[in-house]
Amino acid sequence: MPRAGLDEATVIDRAAQIIDDPAADGLNLAVLAESLGVRAPSLYKHVDGMPGLYRGITLRAKTDLARALGQAAIGRSRDDAIRALSLAYRKWAVEHPGQYPLTVRSAPASEDPEDSRVSSVLVEVIYDVLAGYDLQGDDAVDATRFLRSALHGFVDLETRGGFQLPVDKERSFARLVESVVTALASWSDA
Repeated sequence: MPRAGLDEATVIDRAAQIIDDPAADGLNLAVLAESLGVRAPSLYKHVDGMPGLYRGITLRAKTDLARALGQAAIGRSRDDAIRALSLAYRKWAVEHPGQYPLTVRSAPASEDPEDSRVSSVLVEVIYDVLAGYDLQGDDAVDATRFLRSALHGFVDLETRGGFQLPVDKERSFARLVESVVTALASWSDA
């Protein structure tokens, strides 16, 4: 009989907390079970081993990131929306250093409709913001790749300790975002 209150969402939430914790020594079923006060075999009632656990964390992370980006962009357009979305992207990634890589690791598997759906929601948030620049079709795809690459590059270097130069990171990020805004404005004018 499963422990009262333990369900798939609880298991995945706890696993996500563990992978975001820099003091944790990695994620495995034994560590997760101990943190939930159960034995490891009990977890199989809620997730399909480590692959199922990571799939659940990935779906949750993509959903949470899409929500954060969408909330940041609500009521904003064009440059203001890009700035707000960029700040939200960075903030979410820095606060979730273990989950963040799962949001960008690869395209969703074609045989996983739920992953395809949550991945589409994440991209649609960006498309919606880019629509303010009248970017559609292939131009929207190119601009989405450009925006995500710029933000991911900065965040990836930042979260991995890749910025050791003495210049303030906040200043560098602000300049990156302003460069993206300028590029998108001129892109839509072209």
